[in-house]
Amino acid sequence: MRIDKFLWVVRLSKTRSQASKLCDADKVKVNGEVVKASKTIKAKDQIAIRDLPIWRTYQAIDFPKSRVGAKLVPDYLKETTSEEDIAQWQQVQETNRQNRIEGFRGRPTKRDRRKLDGFKH
Repeated sequence: MRIDKFLWVVRLSKTRSQASKLCDADKVKVNGEVVKASKTIKAKDQIAIRDLPIWRTYQAIDFPKSRVGAKLVPDYLKETTSEEDIAQWQQVQETNRQNRIEGFRGRPTKRDRRKLDGFKH
């Protein structure tokens, strides 16, 4: 099965086109190698997906005929990401959530910059 289709079928990607874009952006590895969307995978292959700041790792167990429900995903995919990486990822997610609550949304807009300039002078 193609890697982009597999990512979509086991619900690691919302759409198949998003799965293809992940592959095009070099955010998917199979057995340690960055792959294209057309890469065919086999059972027992190690799949890694870049989820900043870590690589989430999975092992393919089997291949479903079509997209499966969320409860059936463990029959086809096993997550092998280390506990330390999961803890680091959760910490970053929590920090981002707190920043959004406090009003930090990344890079300042033009309006924000003008307000800062007015504050400086």
